Amino acid sequence: MSAPQDIFDADTGNRSWWERLRGFQQDKPHLFLLLIMVVIPLFLMNPSTWAVLTLSGLAMGAMLFLMASGMTLTFGLMNVLNLAHGSFISLGAFAGATVLTMWLNDYTSGSLWVNLLAVIPALLFALVVAGLLGVLFERLVIRPVYGDHLKQILVTVGGSIIVMELLQVIWGSNEIPVPRPEALRGALLISDAIPIIGGIALEKYRLLAVVLGLAVYALMLWVIDRTRLGILIRAGVENREMVEVHGYRIRLLFLAVFVAGSALAGIGGAMWAMYREIITAHMGEELMISVIVVIILGGLGSVRGCFYGAMLVGLINLYVGFLEPRLAAVATVGLMVAVLMWRPQGLIPVIKV
Repeated sequence: MSAPQDIFDADTGNRSWWERLRGFQQDKPHLFLLLIMVVIPLFLMNPSTWAVLTLSGLAMGAMLFLMASGMTLTFGLMNVLNLAHGSFISLGAFAGATVLTMWLNDYTSGSLWVNLLAVIPALLFALVVAGLLGVLFERLVIRPVYGDHLKQILVTVGGSIIVMELLQVIWGSNEIPVPRPEALRGALLISDAIPIIGGIALEKYRLLAVVLGLAVYALMLWVIDRTRLGILIRAGVENREMVEVHGYRIRLLFLAVFVAGSALAGIGGAMWAMYREIITAHMGEELMISVIVVIILGGLGSVRGCFYGAMLVGLINLYVGFLEPRLAAVATVGLMVAVLMWRPQGLIPVIKV
């Protein structure tokens, strides 16, 4: 081993725990903040309560990630600000609710396998309907304003209003109940033999939300980082002319990204509908605040940052809501302000994924 390397290793070994902590904070700010977010509440409440709130927060974060990932995907890969994203969330909620409450209502009772015959088609239908709207929206609204953020904001806000009004025309303006499938109600009881979390009840639906969120996150990273399609899209963002010279139609690639982002919003909306068990046409607009906070927290355009930002928002909502309910409404925005004062570029500052 060379002398410079020996000096480096010796210096690393002699670093104090405080220096190592600061290094971890600088190199992995998302993990550092997530660790603090999870550990501090453990000293402020009963361990079993902490475990339940942590799972609930992660489940909420997983659903926020599903909804926010589509918007961060279109911004990170296409540089498009789509403020109509909330309308795609609402559409997905209504599409999924239609399948669950009208078309396949007979499959929402019984065993888990029977319920999945309703839940899976509901999620797929929400995905397809939101994706089809994404095709029309990209061609009619987004395509004429590529590269102009001000016009994108104006036309997408207008498009959002139109979609919201159409939802009320089709499904009505009243709240619609969405009963959760029978097998996804209730909770699983953890054995008393397991330390800390023994004896607590974990909601089945929240467990499903966490698993689905992790699966979508892993799939997105794989497609973007490891597949030919992901490479072409990222190359098209960096140098559109080069990709077109090689014979690839960049417009079709960008259309695919926008449709994927719309479809993810639809799935997130359907999951949120079963989570809240009631939906309205304006639910997407209400969720857009949390979605935008997640995207800013994580770093504009970063899928990884979006995932960790969603987890942080979900956790702080549940922790603060339990410890001090009066501060729950401002906890999310307060977290965003604190993070931006610490890291103005966000936790994972990647403009392009």
